[in-house]
Amino acid sequence: MSAPLLLRPATASDLPAVLRLYRELDPADAGDLAGAQAVFARMALYPDYSLHVAEAAGEVLGTFTLLVMENIAHHGSRSAVIEAVAVAAAAQGRGVGRAMMAEALRLAGEKGCYKASLSTRMTRERAHAFYESLGFTRHGFSYAIELDHAAGAGEAAGVASTAMPARPVPLRAGGAS
Repeated sequence: MSAPLLLRPATASDLPAVLRLYRELDPADAGDLAGAQAVFARMALYPDYSLHVAEAAGEVLGTFTLLVMENIAHHGSRSAVIEAVAVAAAAQGRGVGRAMMAEALRLAGEKGCYKASLSTRMTRERAHAFYESLGFTRHGFSYAIELDHAAGAGEAAGVASTAMPARPVPLRAGGAS
């Protein structure tokens, strides 16, 4: 890489380049610019949620998000979630991803996180090998459920809404929780 790599928080003007990276990784993962701008504005309302970019010679080559969460468990220690990691295909193998992950872990450490976690799709075996080369280990099980964005989506699974006011949900006797 001839130009130095700059790792920095993203600005709204970076969003078109970030969307290009997401489309390159998976066209279904990238929305339109107006939607990205709305999400970016909402992210700014979180206490510690940030979008970052890696650029060289003014070109955005990679991106990741970092969410630092407060935690009542683990004696109040924070934890970090690294998400939406993408590196331009033309820049892969040049240290961009490694530098971004080092920055994400540095930031998480500075913020007092006891762990950093990430997830990747089962089919992305190159990504799995990359994360393992950085010292990440497979930990536990990860579960996901697709949610219907319509009101009451959780009711089908018997999950109470987290919106106020609270409402009673009947429980079955015994069984797994």
